This record gives sequence, structure tokens and C-alpha cells, in this order.
Amino acid sequence: MSDHVYKHIELTGSSTESIEDATRRAIARAAATVRHMRWFEVVQVRGQIDNDAVHYWQVVLKIGFTLDEA
Repeated sequence: MSDHVYKHIELTGSSTESIEDATRRAIARAAATVRHMRWFEVVQVRGQIDNDAVHYWQVVLKIGFTLDEA
């Protein structure tokens, strides 16, 4: 395995369905413009309560990607 240098970005994904759906949405959207994504880390989870029930999920995640070779 070769040595890699990673850059990371922070994104916030949201969903009315679940934490996993919010994470998948953020990664899918990033995939449209970010190449070589390798890992993600969920760093924060929060939600909105409406009528005594969970109504909305938000996750903040870091996505790591490798840089293009020079």
C-alpha cells in the first residue's frame, strides 16, 4: 500500500428519514464534484422535534479524499 496524503472537507447532510439517509445524501452530493473519496466520519448528529416526534435529522461529517498525483 502506498503512502497517501488526504484532504478533508466538512459537510452537513439532512433527511426526514434517518441519520443513515442524511449521511448517504451528503456523500452522494459530494461525489458529483469530489474525486477519490476514501472515508467519512460523522462528527455531529442533531435533529428537529415536531409534535413530540423526530421530524428531521442532520449530520455533520468529514469526508477524506486523496489528492491527485503531481
